[in-house]
This record gives sequence, C-alpha cells and structure tokens, in this order.
Amino acid sequence: MDILVINGPNLNMLGIREPDIYGKETYTSLIEKIEAYAEKKNVNVKCYQSNHEGDLVDVIQFAYGVYDGIVINPGAYTHTSIAILDALKAVGIPAVEVHISDVDAREDFRKISYVRQACFETISGKGTDGYLLAIDSLIKKMKQ
Repeated sequence: MDILVINGPNLNMLGIREPDIYGKETYTSLIEKIEAYAEKKNVNVKCYQSNHEGDLVDVIQFAYGVYDGIVINPGAYTHTSIAILDALKAVGIPAVEVHISDVDAREDFRKISYVRQACFETISGKGTDGYLLAIDSLIKKMKQ
C-alpha cells in the first residue's frame, strides 16, 4: 500500500509556531514518526509539505494512479480552498483529513472545512498521533 501524506501551510513551522496549541514536536520529527510507523505497518509513505495552494493541488493530481490513499492536513487552506477540495474529488483517492489541534474547539472560522467533503474521515485534536490514526484508517479502508 502506498500513502501520500500532504501538509499545508505553516506545518513546516511545527515546534516554533504556537507550541501551546500545536506542541513542541518539530516537522522533521513528525516526518520521522510517520515514516517509522508506516514501516512497521508495511506501508510505503511519501510526505510532502508546501505553503502554496497550487503546489498542493499539483501533488494531489500527481497522486492519481500512484497512491492508494491520502492523509491531508491542509492547514489554513482547510477553511478556504475549494481548489484542494476539487482536486481531491477529481482523483477519487480515499483521503483522511487530519488536524493536530481540535479545530472544533477553536475559532468559529476553523470549524468550516471544505476538504472534509472529499474525505471519508476527519481526525482532529489527537496531536501528531492523528497522522498515525489516519494511516490505520486507510489500511482498514483498503481491506474492506
């Protein structure tokens, strides 16, 4: 099984940006954690991060026919990007939306998610372990 993990804007600033909300774990350690977990689960994983909406759309489109599942934390684009939603819908790859913080317990605008419409599950508020839960969810979905 091949999974693409996509991270949107500012996730490269983990450990620096608002550690009281997002924790002190760095982006590098997050990627190492995801890769180690995927290896234990016998899953091939590729991680990608960009601060640019069009780059995220491009990588989603590239995933078509290449990846079996997508884990996506679109960051702030969660609440604004119809383009990312449309890209996820276009490729039709099973996707799980992940958020490190509990977006439903934060500002009202964070409760709106466009990408959720193209994802079969949303994992929010589980810290970086949410990525691991998303991998498990994709594995389970692929076995159905």
